[in-house]
Amino acid sequence: MKTELFLIGKTADKHFQAGISDYAERIGHYMPFSIHIIPELRNTKNLTEEQQKQQEGEQLLKLLQPQDTVVLLDERGKEMRSTELAQWLEQKRNTARRLVFIIGGPYGFSPTVYQRANEMLSLSRLTFSHQMVRLVFTEQLYRACTIIKGEPYHHE
Repeated sequence: MKTELFLIGKTADKHFQAGISDYAERIGHYMPFSIHIIPELRNTKNLTEEQQKQQEGEQLLKLLQPQDTVVLLDERGKEMRSTELAQWLEQKRNTARRLVFIIGGPYGFSPTVYQRANEMLSLSRLTFSHQMVRLVFTEQLYRACTIIKGEPYHHE
């Protein structure tokens, strides 16, 4: 199973960039993993939130294949403990050809992206910056991989 992470816009903070790159490389030791950055929209001052979500959604949907399992990282998604995420990921490894996680733009997702999604996950009920979500998610994905392999990274 190939696992991909789609992001709207670049990660601005160099510390977050370094952490995300580190975890992405570590994840790559366990499964094929890549990060795709969808360029931020320009002239968003002239767009409403809905127009911005719609345009970002169109860009995202162009990159998806019909057989993809699409998982949105969304505050309304299902919350899991790290061990539950590992079990969920292990199940997806057996059923999905390409597992695509998406972190949306500043206003979330368009209705068409929500309709295309197979599932939604939430990292927390707390609100994080989009930059921080990227780092937290890649760390949790790495943690899930180590749990699956029985490695000592995760402690309970």
